[in-house]
Parts: sequence; C-alpha cells; structure tokens
Amino acid sequence: MTEILADGGPLPRDLVTRKSLENAAAAVAATGGSTNAGLHLPAIAHEAGIAFTLDDVAEVFQRTPLLADLQPGGRYLAVDLFRAGGTDAVLKALLDGGFLHGDALTLAGKTVAQHLAGHAAPDGGIVRAASQPLQASGGLVVLRGNLAPDGALIKIAGLKALQFEGRARVFEGEEACFAAVSDRRYQEGDVLIIRHEGPKGGPGMREMLGVTALIYGQGMGEKVALVTDGRFSGATRGMMVGYVGPEAAVGGPIALALDGDPVRIDCSKRSIDLMIGQDELARRRAELRPRPPQRLAGVLEKYARLVGPAREGAVTHAGAADWPRE
Repeated sequence: MTEILADGGPLPRDLVTRKSLENAAAAVAATGGSTNAGLHLPAIAHEAGIAFTLDDVAEVFQRTPLLADLQPGGRYLAVDLFRAGGTDAVLKALLDGGFLHGDALTLAGKTVAQHLAGHAAPDGGIVRAASQPLQASGGLVVLRGNLAPDGALIKIAGLKALQFEGRARVFEGEEACFAAVSDRRYQEGDVLIIRHEGPKGGPGMREMLGVTALIYGQGMGEKVALVTDGRFSGATRGMMVGYVGPEAAVGGPIALALDGDPVRIDCSKRSIDLMIGQDELARRRAELRPRPPQRLAGVLEKYARLVGPAREGAVTHAGAADWPRE
C-alpha cells in the first residue's frame, strides 16, 4: 500500500467523491451503524468541496436495506462479522443488490467492484443478501417536523415499535437530565428533552451515552423516549433521537418546548412533532429570551462562535467549495 501511495496515487481527492460518500452512507445504513455518520460524512465532504449534507445522507439511508444483524440492535458482535467475511461481506451484498457505486476507487487503486470480485456471498445470517434484508430501509432514519425542521437522527435497528407519543420533560443540559434519571424522577411515557447540547450550545455536541445507558440499566429502555440537540454513538439503542436541528442555542423549536407538551415520534413517517398549534409556537417564540452566555475561554469560545449546524458537519471554517476561484 505504501508503494501505491508513493507512486502518486490515488490521492485523497480521487477517493473522496460523491460516489464514495454515498457508498459510506450505504455501508452505515446496511449495518445499522452509528448516527455519527450523519455528522462526519458531511464534514468530510466539506473538506473536499462536495455539497453533501444530512439531506443527502438521509436519501441514501432511505434507499438502502438493513443487511447486517449486529448489536446493539441485532444479535451478533463485530467479531462474528469478521468471521463471516468482515466489511467486505456487507459491501459485496450491497454491490450485488445494486446499492453501491462499483466504480468508486479504493486506496489500492482498484475500483470497489474489482476489489470485491470473487468475494464469497453473504452467509445469510450475520449478513443477509439484499434480496432478503432485515428491513427494507436502513437502520438509521432522519426525522423532520416542527420540532426538528432541519432534521434529527434516530437508529431504528432493533426497535420493537416505530412510533412513540408522550409528554415532554425538558432539561437544560445533560447533567440535569442525568440527575433526574438517577433519582428516577421520570416515568413511563415521558419524552425526555435535553437541549443546549448542540455544536454551539454544548459547545461541542457531547455524546448523551451516559443518560441512555442509565435508562436501559433501569429497565426503562423503550418505555421512554429521549430527544436532544446533542449526539449519540453507535452503542445507543431505543427511541433516542439526536442531532435535532436547528439547535436550541440558535433558537430552534426545541428551545420552545415546555414540560407537559405532547410529543409524537413516528419513524415510519419520518416525523417528530410538538403536538401544539402554530399560534402557540409563535407566541412562545416571541417571548423567547436568549440563554445567558456561558463562561468559556480559549478554543471553546472560538468554537462556539464559529461552528456551523450539525446537518452540515458542524464545521468551523470554509471548505474547498467556499474557496475563491483563481
């Protein structure tokens, strides 16, 4: 591999293309992978000067079937996937099903199709053929509605139910919610809303894994929902909706939610809404006051001032697409 790179290629711009980004999103969807892909792929695209936002990621997620039966939503571990052929087994199933761009380049200089030529077919258990998917649509879904006009992400792989309705319990930050969950100051049917944890509000978009793990540890799993403008990891499961945009720090609708508001999440319809009237939302917006500024210093202060929305990769600078042309 070193020799290939030393000979002049392929170069990063040869590898990071629209097709390769769509391939990456398809691989994430097919494995029920991390919601972080909805953040990282747009950020990578930004560096390469490619317009590829959460909307584009959502389109790939929707058209790609779930093929790998992996934890936490499924039955098998990463080591089982390795023994069944590894990531190439997933890519082969996607390619054979027409869900992958076979002409995209690999680091070795071959195309994806050339790399996968002769690879064994999926085992049918850990990795399914595209004709026999676990789900017709990928393991991740982008939701939209009056609570998340710019989108929100949820992993649906392994979910027992795709709909949830409940009453909001609103928390200003992860610590407040963690304390309430620790003391069991919540109940079945609640929609726990953690706000001001987005790229600007955090700042830095922390992972809400502590709260979600505690909820499951208390046996409440899918008995409650959690909605946040923060983020999750690949280990998250249940009715956990993250990356809500616009975030609370910039006045997104999540900043308008109040305790007791009815919330409806419908993953089959890809929707997430506060079930209150537009007039009431407008009244709350008119009365909304900015959150007092946090005491930040150094890099965090610069980050909070410069960072963009999660749907565009939470980047802090102009990418190649924004550079002036000579």
